[in-house]
Amino acid sequence: MTSDSRLEKVLAQGEFAVTSECGPPRGVDPDSIRDKGELLKDSVDVVNITDNQTSVVRMSSLSACVILKQLGIDPVLQMVTRDRNRIAIQSDILGAAALGFNNILCLSGDHQKFGDHGAAKNVYDLDSIHLIQTVKHMRDEGKFLGGDELKGVPRLFIGAAANPFADPFEFRVTRLAKKVAAGAQFIQTQCIFNIERFKTWMEQVRERGLHEKVHILGGVTPMKSIGMAKYMKNMVPGMDVPDELIERIKGVDKEKRAQEGIKIAIETIQQLKEIEGIHGVHIMAIEWEEMVPKIAEAAGLLPRPQVN
Repeated sequence: MTSDSRLEKVLAQGEFAVTSECGPPRGVDPDSIRDKGELLKDSVDVVNITDNQTSVVRMSSLSACVILKQLGIDPVLQMVTRDRNRIAIQSDILGAAALGFNNILCLSGDHQKFGDHGAAKNVYDLDSIHLIQTVKHMRDEGKFLGGDELKGVPRLFIGAAANPFADPFEFRVTRLAKKVAAGAQFIQTQCIFNIERFKTWMEQVRERGLHEKVHILGGVTPMKSIGMAKYMKNMVPGMDVPDELIERIKGVDKEKRAQEGIKIAIETIQQLKEIEGIHGVHIMAIEWEEMVPKIAEAAGLLPRPQVN
């Protein structure tokens, strides 16, 4: 079953997709989402809204997606299983579809110990693979997990995340294969800084024919500073930031390091475009959304294609 997803249509036309994301505010001000949406809307195909990322309380992804939808942007609802049981999950899936959302990204979510409420109880009634299966079951079978018939099915384009760099490396493609078998239609990867290791991962993906079964979008994040580069290398689990990249940023004048980070992001996109099986990029400019149009233009990704 096809959806009204702009992302699905762009990929179906064989175009190189461009997605981005923004984090909701730690309050009720909708203008913070509107401002980010206005920066992104003409440069990308869809915009992800994160779901209490790093286990820090924020405005709900569902609500923030409504705000983007009002701007004419096709949002991607990110949903984590950390905070919901299967009843709440199915309820939110129905709510998202009823509000006209076309895309969902299925995640397990960071453990609460990393966030601002370390004493909170997690749920994890389902994991990310089960969540993918749940959305697909509701969409394709028209039934709840309990077996009852749905009165109207959610026509959602199903996405998942992949980290090509986490240990053990040899199981990364197997994990991806499980998500594809569960029903994932597009994949957004972790930030790619070690392009050679990513190419090795993609070789394994192609060996299993997965690049023909799912649309893979490579994750790209511009580095603002040497401090950001070191933090991502040393503090973010599953992140692979080569020392030579840090040395490259360190080697330019301090006031030019942000521009060097942008230059690296553009170079990464250009390399990703040449890798067989990569169908797009996911640009994650963390609280730096104004850079996304500049990166997209410099990387030859604009204007975005028309879809039917």
